[in-house]
Amino acid sequence: MGWRDRFGLRKANRKSKTRFDRASEDSDIKALIEFAKSRVGVEFYVEPETFATTTTAVAVATDGEWIRRRCGSPNVIRKVARKLAAPAYDVHAVGYPQRMRDWSARNKRRLSLDE
Repeated sequence: MGWRDRFGLRKANRKSKTRFDRASEDSDIKALIEFAKSRVGVEFYVEPETFATTTTAVAVATDGEWIRRRCGSPNVIRKVARKLAAPAYDVHAVGYPQRMRDWSARNKRRLSLDE
């Protein structure tokens, strides 16, 4: 057995990189839409597909509250953002907003209780 087979790299090099994650579902997109409609100033940040996860989107409100959901492809979340008149950014180009990190730090205890 070659090293490529041992680590499953042949499978990883197929069309989709993901192996451990589930596919995005309608409920994921609905959650992002509901979040955006129920909060002020929501912006979307598109996270690229990785070896472990499909493409995801993070929706961040003005106060820093955020959610992350699978979105299937960057085009899907860009269409959602356009429909909601909200900006969508590539997280590798612009990074995450500071307000998101601040909100997470303020709500760290609550977030750990949700898990």
